[in-house]
Amino acid sequence: MTNTGLTSIKGLGPKRVEALKLAGIQTAQDFLYYLPREYRDLTRITPLCELRVGEPCAMRVCVATPAATVRAGGVILTRATVSDGTEALPAVWFNQPWLREQLKVGRELLLYGHSEVKNGRMQISCPSIETEQGLVPVYKPIPGMPAKMLRSVIAEILDKTARDEDPLPEAIRERFGLLTLNDALRGAHFPSSAERLRAALHRLSFENLLLFQLAVGVMREHVRAGTAIPSGADDEAAYWRALPFPPTGAQRRVLHEIAADMAGTNAMARLVQGDVGCGKTAVAFGAIYLAARAGWQSAMMAPTEILAAQHYESARAQLEPLGISCGLLTGSMTQKAHRLARENLASGEWTCVFGTHALITEEVAYAHLGLVITDEQHRFGVRQRLLLSQKGENPNVLVMSATPIPRTLSLILYGDLDLSVIDELPPGRQPVKTRIVPERKRQDMYGFIRNEVIKGRQVYFVCPLVEDSEVVDAQSAELLFESLRDEAFPDLRVLLAHGKMRSKEKDEAVERFRRGEADILVSTTVIEVGVNVPNATVMVIENAERFGLAQLHQLRGRVGRGTDEAWCFLMANRSEKLKIMTETNDGFRIAEKDLELRGPGDMFGTRQSGALAEGISDALADAQTLKITHELAREVLRADDENAERKALLRMARAWLARRGEIALAMN
Repeated sequence: MTNTGLTSIKGLGPKRVEALKLAGIQTAQDFLYYLPREYRDLTRITPLCELRVGEPCAMRVCVATPAATVRAGGVILTRATVSDGTEALPAVWFNQPWLREQLKVGRELLLYGHSEVKNGRMQISCPSIETEQGLVPVYKPIPGMPAKMLRSVIAEILDKTARDEDPLPEAIRERFGLLTLNDALRGAHFPSSAERLRAALHRLSFENLLLFQLAVGVMREHVRAGTAIPSGADDEAAYWRALPFPPTGAQRRVLHEIAADMAGTNAMARLVQGDVGCGKTAVAFGAIYLAARAGWQSAMMAPTEILAAQHYESARAQLEPLGISCGLLTGSMTQKAHRLARENLASGEWTCVFGTHALITEEVAYAHLGLVITDEQHRFGVRQRLLLSQKGENPNVLVMSATPIPRTLSLILYGDLDLSVIDELPPGRQPVKTRIVPERKRQDMYGFIRNEVIKGRQVYFVCPLVEDSEVVDAQSAELLFESLRDEAFPDLRVLLAHGKMRSKEKDEAVERFRRGEADILVSTTVIEVGVNVPNATVMVIENAERFGLAQLHQLRGRVGRGTDEAWCFLMANRSEKLKIMTETNDGFRIAEKDLELRGPGDMFGTRQSGALAEGISDALADAQTLKITHELAREVLRADDENAERKALLRMARAWLARRGEIALAMN
């Protein structure tokens, strides 16, 4: 049943099947693994007199006053006072004017949401009106597929697969006290209690972490003979002398590690990790320089065309004076430009090329590719890395990541790679000053921003949503853009960029901001990676509580890239989670805190489909489970090839990789 197609499932017509496929659901099994993104605990009712600001909870109340609807700053507000006998508080809903007719005086409601302080008084902000009780799962919405129907289909599939054999060996389940797979999936989608939910998520987390580590462990054992690129200490020194700035000790050390790898008989597979601004790009260009000196081509793949173009421009400035010809290859180039680029690569005219996924398309061929670099590794899967490396005779692979990850976690998540850490920032780089700003201080912040713009500086505003939502209480980029352009700063140049725009329009907005043709850029997290605007000195992050710490740190890294003092304002109520952002600019310390708060499965923010790390449970991947599964994976890999348990687990790992669209490297 689990591998059957969607058309065999009752109630799924062509339109719904298409919407499900876009959401990554193509089989009945995919339905089972479409897990809730969160759970609302409606079992514990919190009296209004005991509400804590910012903490979500369930409230059983009665509507105490007639509802009223007003328009404020481009937002429609619906207000009513609710009471439970212990306290009476205003409740506010955003852009849901139809609720006014439902909020009749005397009506009893089960609300779920959080409170905040507005104009010195506590209020309940945009709570959901619940119709169920217990632990209620919340799924990422699928257009045309109501959550109720989604759960109905999942229940039907679970009933039909209840007697299927569990792929995880019974000995493993008993040894670690794990639920069967069917029970775990049922408990995750239909939790009967908090204890059952924890047990279900633990089983799924355990399985995901174990299979992931088995996969990278097998990859690690199959080291490829590679392209040897010899170099000497004099070559490294010559490169550093040619730069307009002195390298840090960490940069020298990491380039030396890369040079040693490339000179060996086995293909390099190294991850270079470093905080924002540590100088990873200069190290990558150093590797390109060493490869070019030995007569080899290099290719550097970035996740966005903007970042690829920036790398290309930087390389032209730094590498072309050293005799290294540079090229750019992206999907949006004209057919003529694309053809010329392919010719330059195939003939060897270009020594290095920068681009996006266009670098790995079938028609692109290289004359003598010796070095492959992927930037922002968390945006790529092993598949893309492999496809690029297959363009040459086992070229050396260098992976770059500006997402700080605790070292122990890096060794597990990137188990097929050696690890280098650039743990030193260039001298003179000023830390970004970070402040938590409550809503009541917004106008004061706007005054500060205006002064920065008068000085010639630029400002980012980042929102968690593209457009206004009926169910999520958060600032949308579109509404904020209109408010800033029409009301707060009508005399300034304000631009908008978000992921739902056409790629060309979005990139053009970002590029105009980069060229200094706008004062303010309102965006979603599309600017999180790689956008380099040294003149931008202020980053405002709306609803900062909705972002993970690692992502907040990445966003903050978009400012402070020049010599001027830079600021990051977190629009949120003060909390222990956000407090660390005001205390340190150390990305690794922040990553440790993020790991502690959210677990390793949730540390990468939004993951691209097909990334190998996807599927490491976002639900309950705690550090202890990580450690146990790491040790178990090593135990399994050391076992005899004919060991039944080893065979079964490696079969599972192959299926796990296939489910994520990854090429099962060395898994046969």
